Amino acid sequence: MGDRKEDIRGEEEGCQKIPKLPIPGKRNILITSALPYVNNVPHLGNIIGCVLSADVFARYCRLRGYNVIYICGTDEYGTATETKAMEENCTPQEICDKYHAIHKEVYNWFNISFDEFGRTSTPQQTDVCQDIFKKLMENNWLSENTIQQFYCDNCNRFLADRLVEGTCPFPSCNYDSARGDQCEKCCEMLNSTELTNPRCKVCRTTPQIRDTNHLFLELPLLKDKLEEYINAMSVVGSWSQNAIQATYAWLTGGLKPRCITRDLKWGVPVPHEKFKDKVFYVWFDAPIGYISITACYTPDWEKWWKNPENVELYQFMGKDNVPFHTVMFPSTLLGTGESWTLMKSISVTEYLNYEAGKFSKSKGTGVFGNDAKGTNIPPEVWRYYLLTNRPEVSDTLFTWTDLQTKLNTELLNNLGNFINRVLSFIVKPPGLGYGSIIPDAQGAESHLLTKTLAEKVGNYVDQYVEAMEKVKLKQALKIGMSISSEGNAYLQESQFWKLYKQDQASCSVVMRTSVGLVYLLASLLEPFMPSFSVKVLKQLNLPPDRTLPLSDEAGDLGKARKPWEVIPAGHKIGTPDPLFKEMKDEDVAFFQMKFSGRQADRAV
Repeated sequence: MGDRKEDIRGEEEGCQKIPKLPIPGKRNILITSALPYVNNVPHLGNIIGCVLSADVFARYCRLRGYNVIYICGTDEYGTATETKAMEENCTPQEICDKYHAIHKEVYNWFNISFDEFGRTSTPQQTDVCQDIFKKLMENNWLSENTIQQFYCDNCNRFLADRLVEGTCPFPSCNYDSARGDQCEKCCEMLNSTELTNPRCKVCRTTPQIRDTNHLFLELPLLKDKLEEYINAMSVVGSWSQNAIQATYAWLTGGLKPRCITRDLKWGVPVPHEKFKDKVFYVWFDAPIGYISITACYTPDWEKWWKNPENVELYQFMGKDNVPFHTVMFPSTLLGTGESWTLMKSISVTEYLNYEAGKFSKSKGTGVFGNDAKGTNIPPEVWRYYLLTNRPEVSDTLFTWTDLQTKLNTELLNNLGNFINRVLSFIVKPPGLGYGSIIPDAQGAESHLLTKTLAEKVGNYVDQYVEAMEKVKLKQALKIGMSISSEGNAYLQESQFWKLYKQDQASCSVVMRTSVGLVYLLASLLEPFMPSFSVKVLKQLNLPPDRTLPLSDEAGDLGKARKPWEVIPAGHKIGTPDPLFKEMKDEDVAFFQMKFSGRQADRAV
């Protein structure tokens, strides 16, 4: 059965948290999700694009017995924080403290199992960032140049790219609210001076162009090293197609030097006398946050980040973040000349849209993390819906009617119905059921219907593992749910309610096999719906940390082909309860109305 006691935040010794470190001979996996920016509440599109997808993979890796840590945190430096601080009449640090706590609360509610959820406004971030910068300087990968940048006379400051809005310069786009660093619509990266009809985002006046000196990372000089890495790792790591396309679009378009400094106060100071009044640009600084947050997790962080022979780095993000992770960040690390753990696999999502338009933090459109909690829809339902709707190859659409359909048909009528039928029959008193005691299953291997089911389930588990190893999360979830469908068909075909009176031995085989499937489902679906699995394990009268392991070393996968053996005869189960609640049409109408406008305008 496999006792598995694992603390996702490290082994505990008293109250002391002992960080996990790479273990020789084991598969060591380092997982990151794109650091959410700290100036707003995350919406559902952010959650599925980054932290939730990475969480599913991290939980799967633990289920498989891999040695894994999952690192994330809030991205706190830069223009957006300064702007938000001005809006709320407080300091950037106060904004970071406020929204870091909000993010942490939202992710806790969604059951995101970080090993460390940190932040970038730390001394560790300053130390790591400045050390990398100094090595780039020593290796002559940086250059100095004068650039033209917008200056707002009204605000009396240089405007960072995010503080400039205008019309996207690409004729195929022409989006009239493009940011100065990147167009939200076409995802092309920009310089603010390329925008037409530019305006200051703070005061809406037209800024003037002035000269200012900055430091640049010479990407063209690093091109050979970068291409060698990309060509090899994109194959080895089975990069998603959208990641490959975005990366090679950058390479074929010709790499250009990228500015790494900005005229701001809120950020990591540049350790250079000539640029001491500047800070690092957020694209340079933020990915280094993965490293510094790991340094907050353990002082031995280099055993994870400077150990490419023994550590595999998996990174999760939305499509607009791809160039920062496949071009900028690896170039930065390669330029130091040190042996860094570079990204092996990248999992990229397209956009999750909301009803008739886009989720938007800046415009307050859609359902936000704190909104989800207030709906009284359980986190496992939200997780399931977002993951079945995960925009892996194209944009997908969130609608309340679709959520209702998936909840009522897939979770309630398929999964919940199967589990409840099995457990409710077992708890019936003797003469009607088994008095909560799992019966023996003698002759299971010669029971044709059961043998056929077991073969199908074993194949499904193999397919599930194959999909998860390739980070095909939506496909793996669909396979897991197929096992529940097979279970329902098995119950119907066996007509166990008749067997109980006519053939007790066969009925016992069916019931013990079925309760084994319930346990298997609780394990396979744990990465997707952990709170669901906890409820099922409680109803099985098993500890909440006792999911069925799927370790290769212990031959656990073979157990799926004998589901009648996974829970022993004589085990007493707990009390079955409905696992899901129906969503009615009036609920859908209520939520559609409540979330139809801007978040700030909603009645609480």
